[in-house]
Amino acid sequence: MDYIERATGAPKMPLLADAPGPSRSLASATMIELHDVSRSYGDGPPALRDANLTITAGESVAILGPSGSGKSTMLNLIAGLDRPTRGTVTVDGVRVDALGEAGSARYRRSRIGMVFQFFNLLDDMTVADNVMLPAQLSGMSRGAAQRRARELLGTLGVDRHAGAYPGRLSGGERQRVAVARALVNRPALLLADEPTGALDTASGADVLKLLKELHAEGQTILMVTHDLALAQACATRTVRIVDGLVR
Repeated sequence: MDYIERATGAPKMPLLADAPGPSRSLASATMIELHDVSRSYGDGPPALRDANLTITAGESVAILGPSGSGKSTMLNLIAGLDRPTRGTVTVDGVRVDALGEAGSARYRRSRIGMVFQFFNLLDDMTVADNVMLPAQLSGMSRGAAQRRARELLGTLGVDRHAGAYPGRLSGGERQRVAVARALVNRPALLLADEPTGALDTASGADVLKLLKELHAEGQTILMVTHDLALAQACATRTVRIVDGLVR
């Protein structure tokens, strides 16, 4: 029996079946394209050097590399949190490197979901409000955001914590809430930065299984990790970065 069934006592519902999305429906479409991308900071060596990478819709790809290799720099460029010194970054048909600050914010709200190692939940907001926040910022009505949040929290087995604050949850529960928040706007791309790095073995296994289920339902996933075993278990393809070079 699936872990979501065990947590809720009811058959699990597909996470993405209600909204396949235009990008998810075309498995051959290009989701991410990096062309000759470099990023330098000051006078030191580039954090990323002449990177080229293509990821198609529906893939689950792991970016592997040790600390300081450039993998987090690549993730930030794809998320529109940073801009390349040279080259182009295109995600789901959007030239991310050409966006201004407001455009980058809209892009993150509408096109991508992000899951972080340390959850990045707001401790002064309830679990439900954390999940609803991106939806309301994107213009969804409070009622619709509440329904979507309730649906996701139920599917992920943490709906009983909807009125609680994140600090009262276990690490695995907080990461499930973070995944719900990342999915609330039905993103074309899910970015995961060391998603099991702060979890114990059992919680990490639950989150890993969840990511695999999401991919099986068609979600495009790009995960950054230094853990080869995690990459092999979750991703259909791995890309290595060493000293800023994609190998």
